[in-house]
Amino acid sequence: MTMHIAGRIVTPDGIVEDGHVAIDGSLITGVGDGPGVGAERAAWVLPGFVDIHNHGGGGHTFTTGDPDAARAAAAFHLRHGSTTVLASLVSSPFALMRDATAAFVPLVREGVLGGVHFEGPYLSGARCGAQNPDFLRDPDPDELAALIALGDGAVRMMTIAPELPGALDAIKLLASHGVAAAVGHTDAPYDVTRAAVEAGATVATHLFNGMRPIHHREPGPAVALLDAPGVICEVVADGVHLHDGTLAFVAGAARGGYALVTDAMAAAGMPDGAYELGGLSVVVADRVARLTTNGSIAGSTLTMDAALRQAVGAGLSIVDASRAASWTPARAAGFSGTLGAITPGLRADLVLLSEDLQVTGVIRAGARQ
Repeated sequence: MTMHIAGRIVTPDGIVEDGHVAIDGSLITGVGDGPGVGAERAAWVLPGFVDIHNHGGGGHTFTTGDPDAARAAAAFHLRHGSTTVLASLVSSPFALMRDATAAFVPLVREGVLGGVHFEGPYLSGARCGAQNPDFLRDPDPDELAALIALGDGAVRMMTIAPELPGALDAIKLLASHGVAAAVGHTDAPYDVTRAAVEAGATVATHLFNGMRPIHHREPGPAVALLDAPGVICEVVADGVHLHDGTLAFVAGAARGGYALVTDAMAAAGMPDGAYELGGLSVVVADRVARLTTNGSIAGSTLTMDAALRQAVGAGLSIVDASRAASWTPARAAGFSGTLGAITPGLRADLVLLSEDLQVTGVIRAGARQ
């Protein structure tokens, strides 16, 4: 039986002002004018959000590799419109990375998770931010090969500092297996970052955060990544990681496109207080998470619906913000042609929003959530 969802439909080509989405089973079968037969109405109908950088939420974390906690964290973000979420781990011993990957593979096959993202451990000590410095190390091709094989398609992305010994070879290895290599937590100069892109890097992990800053005589990684047509730049649109003016700048400057991400941790959706991230103590005050030791920002308490609202408030059109919340991150994580847009033939992942962009309903793979 065909289901219709009506409202202002945001598609890759613009807005169908008074239209409907037709869903049959798990797929979108059409987008048309008018309300459709027996349609549920919403003010706005957007493609389900695709969050490619997420450490947890609702009091639950992905970072320990616990499948029950992962299921609960994914369910929390699903309620906020994220129909596809990558479980982001932080810098850890290989045993934890291995065990977490094994634990998450069944959740990926079930569709609870979109895949796994390793943020570390091959990161710069000088730019490690809230990563545990005890677990940082140089890239190990044997570790990488084992994790990719164990994931059997579940490993979607890995963040690497390209200045480390063996990093460019690691990027080539990831790219050869269809895993997105992301540049982040790096002190690399401009030329080394360009070399990483030439080696196959396609994503910038939370652009500007955890990176050598821009200087007019040494542009650093941010400029190299913004200027690369094949690189999608993540931005944490919470008004804390980036000023809204910086967010608007990235929207106009990123040649390869930009993706909204949450970089959320367990405290997303939870009260202020004490939390933990990758074995490090975190305190959340006024919704901002920081390490208790040095005050470094430790992920966020963001959800993707709030990121969309922040982006629109920063001056982005709802079409551009929606693309950054769905289609572009889907492309970054290798989901092109499967999900991320309201287009016939793609998976029926929708988020229904009120006039003020609050979530009123979520549909994933044609099923109401």
